[in-house]
Amino acid sequence: MTGKQVHEMTDAELEAKLVELKAELFNLRFSHATHQLTNPMQLKNTKRDIARIKTVIGERKAKQA
Repeated sequence: MTGKQVHEMTDAELEAKLVELKAELFNLRFSHATHQLTNPMQLKNTKRDIARIKTVIGERKAKQA
């Protein structure tokens, strides 16, 4: 997911995607702990996507205030 894609999403879509990514991160961590994760880079990419979304949400809240 690119930054441009995140900026184009609505607030509701961002919140929904954030919940989805947090659940995915939990599952990836569980798979990693049980040595079933084939690509450990998925953890890093998911964390970055979560950070991107949180950044955009914060920017929008700051802009409103």
